[in-house]
Amino acid sequence: MSKKVIVIGAGIGGLTAGALLAKRGYAVTVYDQAYVPGGCASTFKRHGFTFDVGATQVAGLEKGGIHQQIFTELGIDVPAATPCDPACSVYLPGENSPINIWRDPEKWRKERQDQFPNSEPFWQLMEKLFGASWQFQKRDPVLPPRNLWDTWQLISALRLDTLITLPFTFLTVGDILRLLRLDKDQRLKTFLDMQLKLYSQVNADETALLYAATALGMSQSPQGLWHLQGSMQTLSTRLVKGLRKHSGKLRLRHRVETIHSQQGKVTGVRIRNEKTGEVWQEQATAVVANVTVQNLLKLLSDPNNSFGASQLWLSGYERRVKNLPEANGAFVLYLGVDETAIPENCPPHLQFLYHYDGIVGEKNSLFVSVSRAGDGRAPQGQATITASAFTEVGQWWTETAESYEALKQDYVETAIKNLSHYFHLTADTIIHQEAATPRTFARFTAREAGYVGGLGQRVSTFGPFGFANRTPIRNLWLVGDSTHPGEGTAGVSYSALTAVRQLILSN
Repeated sequence: MSKKVIVIGAGIGGLTAGALLAKRGYAVTVYDQAYVPGGCASTFKRHGFTFDVGATQVAGLEKGGIHQQIFTELGIDVPAATPCDPACSVYLPGENSPINIWRDPEKWRKERQDQFPNSEPFWQLMEKLFGASWQFQKRDPVLPPRNLWDTWQLISALRLDTLITLPFTFLTVGDILRLLRLDKDQRLKTFLDMQLKLYSQVNADETALLYAATALGMSQSPQGLWHLQGSMQTLSTRLVKGLRKHSGKLRLRHRVETIHSQQGKVTGVRIRNEKTGEVWQEQATAVVANVTVQNLLKLLSDPNNSFGASQLWLSGYERRVKNLPEANGAFVLYLGVDETAIPENCPPHLQFLYHYDGIVGEKNSLFVSVSRAGDGRAPQGQATITASAFTEVGQWWTETAESYEALKQDYVETAIKNLSHYFHLTADTIIHQEAATPRTFARFTAREAGYVGGLGQRVSTFGPFGFANRTPIRNLWLVGDSTHPGEGTAGVSYSALTAVRQLILSN
């Protein structure tokens, strides 16, 4: 009993935490209400096509990268992958030639100089900040710190080169653009809005500068973004293998309904078997929650819980969560097509903005991922296209099924119309199509309202000002994209690793 850990959620963060704890000798059980593990990085199959549900790119597979570190520790082979080069081809409104984000640093430097004359001071600053921030992150700091041990880990990760970042801690990308007198450069500002929305969930004016430096620097060698052979499911499949190799357990179709606590200390959970309806209580000395902060509060809302001295901290925590700006949802269109629909030399990832006078998101922009021949996502002679856009979640929770279906159909038709400017999409080339909305994500991932991508990486929620892995309840740990360093499979894996280190010290 002294080393029994329950993990809520079999997303990449939960599976990583569970597998690492099992490797360290803990009795671990991971519960998830879904049919398959992986969360927003899982897949589904239709008519011979394999579609990545949400995430389509992976960072951290390079030598020394976070995924390679974790798979090596678990004794599991690193999945086969190829670097994305370019990482993305970005099309601005009315332009027929893309901005290619090359993996080679020199090619990318030339590209951006050609595309955005006079902007090099901005990019050089970002490179310096990325270099310092990357070295800092590699030393495993704990952000934000919540006790003396966390603070010592943070201080131990600091070096002289870290000091370059301190003057920029409270600045946004928009602040720097104004200081460098680049804020009137519409093409540059729009490009940054498009890229940062993908990673930080907010535009350049709101994105914390230090977060942006990492998000914009990850595409270049020796880091880079990767395209997995098979599908994104490969990551969770390997982590499940690592979990079971070290005697951990995975229970799918089991929903954790409540986290129990007494006097501010976690005691266990209430679980429901989704197939049989059976409900039972299970004790544990530690719980790792791979959920959103909104979901975490719901799990703690049992009236039988007692929080003791933690009540004040929990009350402040609850107020902060309720005061957060609304997170993003996603509309995703999945297409299985004949290969003739794909232009020659099509890159694996593209981003389109259709009008300068619209926002990045909703029906005005799309992030598109295209399968490669032989990558396991489509039968020979065919391909998959996954096109996604951020969307405001409230509009999807309509009062009637008819209004919901009408809104969904409007988004589908607009997306296909816009995609047809680049792809050859006709009744003959489209073999399969379906769409997902925030309601779809809420149903299959159990994320509150269908939120995706975690918290917007504003100054107020990034790094030292974000949500910690430690929660107000002792021995209850939060991992995933609500915590530092944010979204993406690499980000949630860092989050899981930090929580594992903290949990081990506490037990």
